Amino acid sequence: MKQETIDRIRKFTEDRDWDQFHTPANLAKSISIEANELLECFQWSDTEYDVAHVREELADVLVYCRNMLDKLDLDEDEIINEKMSKNEAKYPVDKARGKADKYDRL
Repeated sequence: MKQETIDRIRKFTEDRDWDQFHTPANLAKSISIEANELLECFQWSDTEYDVAHVREELADVLVYCRNMLDKLDLDEDEIINEKMSKNEAKYPVDKARGKADKYDRL
């Protein structure tokens, strides 16, 4: 995420004095709620959906994720790369390519 965007999210929260409500638990709940609103965009069809609505709900998820990163003093690149390393080990290309199986069934 661009630093300008991160700063804008932080300013939005700071200007409203909302950091007091941003406990890790509240942020996790908010991420889940917004992710479910994103899922609702696809409730009745896998192919017919409103991209504008998807964009709004996805943005909400990302903003809350950014807030969670800040609250826990985490670096998104670091935690994503750590997780990708684990995923690459669990899902080797030669076993997982073209398959949707969970790692323990490969």
